[in-house]
Amino acid sequence: MKQAYIFPGQGAQFVGMGQNLYQHSGETKAMFEQANEILGFRITDIMFSGTEEDLKQTRVTQPAIFLHSVILAAALGRDFRPQMVAGHSLGEFSALVAAGSLSFADGLQLVAKRANAMQKACELQPSTMAAILGLDDFTVEDICQRVSDVVVPANYNCPGQLVISGTLDGVDRACALLLEAGAKRALKLNVGGAFHSPLMESAKVELQEAIEAVAIKQPVCPIYQNIDAKAYTDPAHIKHNLIEQLTGAVRWTQTVIHMIEDGATSFTEVGPGNVLQGLVKKVNRQIETSAAAL
Repeated sequence: MKQAYIFPGQGAQFVGMGQNLYQHSGETKAMFEQANEILGFRITDIMFSGTEEDLKQTRVTQPAIFLHSVILAAALGRDFRPQMVAGHSLGEFSALVAAGSLSFADGLQLVAKRANAMQKACELQPSTMAAILGLDDFTVEDICQRVSDVVVPANYNCPGQLVISGTLDGVDRACALLLEAGAKRALKLNVGGAFHSPLMESAKVELQEAIEAVAIKQPVCPIYQNIDAKAYTDPAHIKHNLIEQLTGAVRWTQTVIHMIEDGATSFTEVGPGNVLQGLVKKVNRQIETSAAAL
């Protein structure tokens, strides 16, 4: 019987997020204030009382979700005893900090650099993502390969839900073919660009230097990483996988399956929202899921 902790990615943000954490203790308030200093702007103002529009900017969204997750894990204190962790995309950074592999300040700086690099990559080339519902992974992979523009499977979220990512034309063309092939829906996502695709190569190059320079220690428990859904504790492997993650797919379905195979009996989502709990249930209905709460 193992307790798994999972950390959400972009899209889980909401106005007012983290306010109860800020007021929770002197320690949590100090972490938020340290974050304001590191980022060079008062992200707390945007999180607690900004507009949805403000919060949706990649450079704000990513650090906001990271802070909510990591500070919540810290506030849990002795109640937070992970035996395995994983994070969805951005959540992988939260998981590493919560598992003691990355320091809070280093983690936040990496997330801020990642967000800015991704924002820049989005501006270089208009691109998008779409959720494909009701088709098997193989059919989606096969159709993406047949489209001449860049379009790739980006997020394997749960059985029957795969997000594709690519150029505007590539995603449009793939969506049309996928609907013809029997997809229930092909839903364009409200995102800035083609995350987890080759179009993020410029962001990967920029982030690689920062990741290579940062100190990563052995985590207190295995982290299941997005790129291949396998468990890692070795800092060199963790770094390599973090770099590859920007242009590679998030293999979330496979991650949940591997964690269950390795003994996970309950999953606790640490951070805003409950998206990941829903995805875990779609992989295995029997598994117990919950949200971390103070």
